[in-house]
Amino acid sequence: MIEESSFEANLADLLRQRERTIAVAETFTGGLVTDMITNIPGASRYFLGGIVVFSDKSKVKSLGVREATLRVNGAVSEQAASEMATGVREHFGSDYGIAITGLAGPGGASFGRPVGLVFFAFSNGKTTMVDRMEFSGDRLNIKRAAASQALRMAVECITED
Repeated sequence: MIEESSFEANLADLLRQRERTIAVAETFTGGLVTDMITNIPGASRYFLGGIVVFSDKSKVKSLGVREATLRVNGAVSEQAASEMATGVREHFGSDYGIAITGLAGPGGASFGRPVGLVFFAFSNGKTTMVDRMEFSGDRLNIKRAAASQALRMAVECITED
Protein backbone atom coordinates (compact mmCIF):
# COMPACT_ATOMS: atom_id res chain seq x y z
CA MET A 1 0.00 0.00 0.00
CA ILE A 2 1.16 3.53 -0.79
CA GLU A 3 2.00 5.82 2.12
CA GLU A 4 -0.34 8.81 2.35
CA SER A 5 2.50 11.31 2.56
CA SER A 6 3.95 10.08 -0.73
CA PHE A 7 0.91 10.35 -3.03
CA GLU A 8 2.24 13.49 -4.71
CA ALA A 9 5.67 11.95 -5.27
CA ASN A 10 4.19 8.68 -6.50
CA LEU A 11 1.93 10.55 -8.90
CA ALA A 12 4.88 12.59 -10.17
CA ASP A 13 6.98 9.45 -10.69
CA LEU A 14 4.21 7.63 -12.55
CA LEU A 15 3.48 10.55 -14.84
CA ARG A 16 7.16 11.14 -15.62
CA GLN A 17 7.86 7.46 -16.26
CA ARG A 18 4.86 7.10 -18.56
CA GLU A 19 5.34 10.53 -20.14
CA ARG A 20 1.74 11.44 -19.40
CA THR A 21 0.00 14.63 -18.31
CA ILE A 22 -2.76 15.43 -15.85
CA ALA A 23 -5.21 18.26 -15.08
CA VAL A 24 -7.47 18.85 -12.07
CA ALA A 25 -11.00 20.18 -11.53
CA GLU A 26 -11.85 21.05 -7.92
CA THR A 27 -14.81 22.48 -6.07
CA PHE A 28 -14.79 22.64 -2.27
CA THR A 29 -11.07 21.87 -1.93
CA GLY A 30 -10.38 25.27 -3.47
CA GLY A 31 -7.13 24.34 -5.22
CA LEU A 32 -5.70 22.09 -2.52
CA VAL A 33 -5.22 19.14 -4.90
CA THR A 34 -3.47 21.42 -7.39
CA ASP A 35 -1.30 22.81 -4.59
CA MET A 36 -0.26 19.32 -3.51
CA ILE A 37 0.65 18.33 -7.06
CA THR A 38 2.68 21.47 -7.66
CA ASN A 39 4.64 21.06 -4.42
CA ILE A 40 6.78 18.52 -6.27
CA PRO A 41 9.65 20.18 -8.18
CA GLY A 42 9.35 19.75 -11.94
CA ALA A 43 5.54 19.46 -11.88
CA SER A 44 5.33 21.56 -15.04
CA ARG A 45 6.52 18.50 -16.99
CA TYR A 46 3.28 16.62 -16.32
CA PHE A 47 0.77 19.00 -14.70
CA LEU A 48 -1.07 21.09 -17.30
CA GLY A 49 -3.39 23.02 -15.00
CA GLY A 50 -6.25 23.13 -12.58
CA ILE A 51 -9.63 24.79 -12.43
CA VAL A 52 -11.50 25.64 -9.24
CA VAL A 53 -15.23 25.82 -9.90
CA PHE A 54 -17.63 26.69 -7.09
CA SER A 55 -20.74 27.82 -8.92
CA ASP A 56 -22.86 25.63 -11.16
CA LYS A 57 -22.48 28.26 -13.88
CA SER A 58 -18.69 27.93 -13.79
CA LYS A 59 -18.93 24.13 -13.96
CA VAL A 60 -21.00 24.45 -17.13
CA LYS A 61 -18.93 27.21 -18.72
CA SER A 62 -15.42 26.07 -17.79
CA LEU A 63 -15.79 22.28 -17.81
CA GLY A 64 -18.77 21.53 -20.02
CA VAL A 65 -20.83 19.97 -17.25
CA ARG A 66 -24.36 19.68 -18.58
CA GLU A 67 -26.99 21.89 -16.94
CA ALA A 68 -29.32 18.89 -16.90
CA THR A 69 -26.77 16.92 -14.88
CA LEU A 70 -26.66 19.63 -12.23
CA ARG A 71 -30.44 20.10 -12.22
CA VAL A 72 -31.26 16.38 -11.94
CA ASN A 73 -28.32 15.03 -9.90
CA GLY A 74 -26.83 18.09 -8.20
CA ALA A 75 -23.30 19.44 -8.15
CA VAL A 76 -22.24 16.90 -5.53
CA SER A 77 -22.95 13.75 -7.49
CA GLU A 78 -21.31 10.91 -9.36
CA GLN A 79 -22.52 12.34 -12.66
CA ALA A 80 -21.17 15.85 -12.00
CA ALA A 81 -17.78 14.50 -10.91
CA SER A 82 -17.56 12.34 -14.03
CA GLU A 83 -18.36 15.23 -16.35
CA MET A 84 -15.90 17.47 -14.50
CA ALA A 85 -13.05 14.95 -14.94
CA THR A 86 -13.77 14.54 -18.63
CA GLY A 87 -14.19 18.28 -19.07
CA VAL A 88 -10.91 19.25 -17.40
CA ARG A 89 -9.01 16.60 -19.38
CA GLU A 90 -10.47 17.94 -22.62
CA HIS A 91 -10.01 21.60 -21.60
CA PHE A 92 -6.27 21.18 -21.04
CA GLY A 93 -5.67 18.39 -23.56
CA SER A 94 -4.16 16.19 -20.85
CA ASP A 95 -3.91 12.43 -20.79
CA TYR A 96 -5.70 12.25 -17.44
CA GLY A 97 -8.26 14.35 -15.60
CA ILE A 98 -9.08 14.31 -11.90
CA ALA A 99 -12.22 15.87 -10.43
CA ILE A 100 -13.38 16.33 -6.86
CA THR A 101 -16.72 17.67 -5.65
CA GLY A 102 -18.24 17.50 -2.19
CA LEU A 103 -19.60 19.09 0.94
CA ALA A 104 -17.05 20.32 3.48
CA GLY A 105 -19.61 21.94 5.76
CA PRO A 106 -20.51 23.03 8.20
CA GLY A 107 -23.70 23.80 6.22
CA GLY A 108 -25.04 22.58 2.91
CA ALA A 109 -26.13 19.11 3.92
CA SER A 110 -29.45 17.74 2.73
CA PHE A 111 -31.24 14.41 2.73
CA GLY A 112 -28.83 11.83 1.27
CA ARG A 113 -26.00 14.38 1.04
CA PRO A 114 -24.33 14.72 4.44
CA VAL A 115 -21.45 17.03 5.27
CA GLY A 116 -18.31 15.11 4.35
CA LEU A 117 -19.78 13.50 1.21
CA VAL A 118 -17.25 13.61 -1.63
CA PHE A 119 -17.22 12.28 -5.19
CA PHE A 120 -13.92 11.70 -6.98
CA ALA A 121 -13.55 11.05 -10.69
CA PHE A 122 -10.63 10.03 -12.86
CA SER A 123 -10.77 10.15 -16.67
CA ASN A 124 -8.20 8.63 -19.02
CA GLY A 125 -10.00 9.43 -22.27
CA LYS A 126 -11.44 5.93 -22.64
CA THR A 127 -13.23 5.49 -19.34
CA THR A 128 -14.07 7.51 -16.28
CA MET A 129 -13.98 5.98 -12.82
CA VAL A 130 -15.97 7.56 -10.00
CA ASP A 131 -15.71 6.89 -6.29
CA ARG A 132 -17.85 8.09 -3.39
CA MET A 133 -16.57 8.54 0.14
CA GLU A 134 -17.68 10.21 3.35
CA PHE A 135 -15.26 11.99 5.67
CA SER A 136 -15.77 13.34 9.16
CA GLY A 137 -14.28 16.25 11.01
CA ASP A 138 -14.27 19.97 10.53
CA ARG A 139 -14.13 21.75 7.18
CA LEU A 140 -10.34 21.82 6.94
CA ASN A 141 -9.94 18.16 7.91
CA ILE A 142 -12.51 17.11 5.31
CA LYS A 143 -10.76 19.17 2.62
CA ARG A 144 -7.33 17.74 3.46
CA ALA A 145 -8.53 14.14 3.63
CA ALA A 146 -10.42 14.49 0.36
CA ALA A 147 -7.46 16.08 -1.45
CA SER A 148 -5.19 13.24 -0.33
CA GLN A 149 -7.76 10.69 -1.46
CA ALA A 150 -7.99 12.35 -4.88
CA LEU A 151 -4.24 11.88 -5.33
CA ARG A 152 -4.44 8.32 -4.05
CA MET A 153 -7.18 7.55 -6.58
CA ALA A 154 -5.12 9.06 -9.40
CA VAL A 155 -2.09 6.95 -8.46
CA GLU A 156 -4.19 3.78 -8.33
CA CYS A 157 -5.94 4.51 -11.64
CA ILE A 158 -2.71 5.37 -13.47
CA THR A 159 -1.03 2.27 -12.09
CA GLU A 160 -3.89 0.15 -13.47
CA ASP A 161 -4.06 2.02 -16.82
